[in-house]
Amino acid sequence: MDRPHVLLINTDHWSGRLLGCAGHPVIRTPTLDALARDGIRFSSCYSTCPVCIPARRSLMTSLSPRSHGDRVYSDRMPMPQGVTTLAQAFRDGGYQAVAVGKLHVYPQRNRIGFDEVILSEEARYEFGGTDDYEDWLARHGYLGLEYAHGMSNNQYFTRPWHLPEEAHATTWATRQMIRQIKRRDPTRPSFFYLSYIHPHPPLVPLRDYLDMYPPEAMDEPVCADWDREETYALQYARRDTAGPDAVYGPREIREARRAFYAQCTHIDHQLRLMIGTLKEEGLLDRTILAFTSDHGDMLFDHGMTGKRLFYDGSCRVPLILSGKPLQSRRGEVNPALACLEDIMPTLLTLCGLPVPETCEGIDLLGDPSRDLLYAEIDQTRMVTDGRYKLIYYAVGNRTQLFDLENDPRECCDLAGLPACAGIRRRLEDFLIRNLYGGDEAWVQDGRLVGLPDHPYASQPNYTLSNQRGLHWPPPAAR
Repeated sequence: MDRPHVLLINTDHWSGRLLGCAGHPVIRTPTLDALARDGIRFSSCYSTCPVCIPARRSLMTSLSPRSHGDRVYSDRMPMPQGVTTLAQAFRDGGYQAVAVGKLHVYPQRNRIGFDEVILSEEARYEFGGTDDYEDWLARHGYLGLEYAHGMSNNQYFTRPWHLPEEAHATTWATRQMIRQIKRRDPTRPSFFYLSYIHPHPPLVPLRDYLDMYPPEAMDEPVCADWDREETYALQYARRDTAGPDAVYGPREIREARRAFYAQCTHIDHQLRLMIGTLKEEGLLDRTILAFTSDHGDMLFDHGMTGKRLFYDGSCRVPLILSGKPLQSRRGEVNPALACLEDIMPTLLTLCGLPVPETCEGIDLLGDPSRDLLYAEIDQTRMVTDGRYKLIYYAVGNRTQLFDLENDPRECCDLAGLPACAGIRRRLEDFLIRNLYGGDEAWVQDGRLVGLPDHPYASQPNYTLSNQRGLHWPPPAAR
């Protein structure tokens, strides 16, 4: 058995800047810092559709949103037909392939090429059943109590975890993957996919991890002059933090950031158990370790929360490749323009396996030739060359331009500066060439005209942003 094993770790909402090795002043990520120190960190990796389902489709198929069909968030869209998934490509190469955690596919029990999937899907009963995490909770005395903490899946209020540590979704996923590693077929190489549901809200960290981040040590969210703009798109992005309907004040923001960092550090420490298990099983020297996320989280920078935005907090993700099979690239920080579509061809090539013809990503360890990257979600588009980033809001025909090298927190909008007109035009031309599916109407006489602006009006939030209830008896599927 000459081929290396692979452990691909995916998270939800983890921004590329939330790493000690990336220079973050507060967050504690000693395990990931060590993996980056002994491996390769790609500092310019992007999610080309920064919301869960489209991003995961890109990760698992190496297809752009245009090709796999989802640039919005289509929770009942099947995987594209006739496409070899990452898991299937490994299986076709003789690997056993096991997933633990969140897949976020439809139907929910679609294994998308894996031999085995142990699911934790955030209690999505509307898709017709319980997942394996909920089943475990029931069998261990916590029937229906996953969301008894009362926090919402898409809000930023917080409280400490309400059940024992072993019942936390992060701890559970780690232990389930360790069990799968120990019961693997020893005659075949393995592709292990560990997909944590956090640091995505609900923000319910273990108290021990929350205590690692005293309030007085917290960094402040980033602010800029353009944050106060009254265009529809930017008002919508700030809907929870600005105006008369704001639900988060300074205290809630500080508490949310503490809880978010705490959930990141919990994951980081759990990875130490994964590494220890691989070592004790005699696998570590022959294992490629990869770490990434489907997208990031604004976490109140520029007055915004969540994803679906093309500022770096939302769309730039961590990508670390490490392990002894990569020791010749030890300590490298690679600025190549990368995206989630590149992970599949990179891992397959590292393992000496053929890359399916359907893959659109590139092998990041070969000779990357990408000069520009296009990304899309809803009615917003982004183009970057790695240094300059253009964000285009079709509603209101609003363009922003940032110099990421000199302004990594995106505080100074250069779009209106005559000195940057050539840069703006080059990026806009690439954006225009990539428009499709009716978006071509945003262009007249070769220039972007977009859609009319209109006032932002807040909408009722009767569901408290996807609040869950107590789950016994189970809610009816719908």
